[in-house]
Amino acid sequence: MCVQQPTARSLVLDLLSTLREGTMPVRALVEAGALLGIEENNIRVSLARLYASGRIERDERGRYRLGPAVAAISGRLRSWRDIGQRQRAWRGDWLAVHCARLGRGPSRRRRERALELLGFREIETGFSLRPDNLRGGLDSAREQLVSLATGVDATDTALGRVFLVSDLDPASDLEARSLWDASALAEESRASLTDLRDSEARLLRLSDEEAMIESFVVGGRVLRQLVRHPLLPAEILDPAPLDDLLASMKHYDKLGRAAWSRFLAKHDVPHFNLPLDTRDAAGDRPTATH
Repeated sequence: MCVQQPTARSLVLDLLSTLREGTMPVRALVEAGALLGIEENNIRVSLARLYASGRIERDERGRYRLGPAVAAISGRLRSWRDIGQRQRAWRGDWLAVHCARLGRGPSRRRRERALELLGFREIETGFSLRPDNLRGGLDSAREQLVSLATGVDATDTALGRVFLVSDLDPASDLEARSLWDASALAEESRASLTDLRDSEARLLRLSDEEAMIESFVVGGRVLRQLVRHPLLPAEILDPAPLDDLLASMKHYDKLGRAAWSRFLAKHDVPHFNLPLDTRDAAGDRPTATH
């Protein structure tokens, strides 16, 4: 299996996202990096840069945890098990976001990331839609979009105007439903289900270190798919492939956590998530080296 090496930066964030509470020592981050072919110096440089940016915090012992700057994104990554409960019955209405002034640079990328993570697709320039089938409706969607786009509590003007659209004409409704390739989404879920099952069989034959790497890479690839899934209603997308993939990922997570448990216990790291390779899962594209 040919796998692109994770970056030092992404590995640090991924490992710290497993914490239930407490912090993780530098030696654990360095040792995990060595398993994945990442040099110690790259880990330490990434720690310094992430700390300076507020993405991670340090306690009095020099151990690290995630910082508030990544709270919204890390929370979404950690809550992947709950995506099956995020939907409600669809009545045909649409959530809409209008961004008249898109701007450029990091703020625009954050807006695009937020819209993608909540399953919005652009139907016209600056105008994005998704079915209003997420629990919490408009208010919840607006709050999540703003949090993901800005990292702080703010008005929806930081993102654009967020509102509800009802009674689209038949042609526009059909166009909106076709914004997502339902066949491709279903096939991606089926392919990932096969990948998980094949990996489960391999885990039984691997050493502890090999199982750690395998579960990190394969589980991370599936997680990236799950957190970016648009969660469409059954009227647009058959829910069965995603349901099957989510159930298999929950089982795989247990196997992966077992593979990592001895390593994390050795470093006194309380954890509740399997360390997963989440590169670009939230639209955050790190540099090649750190």
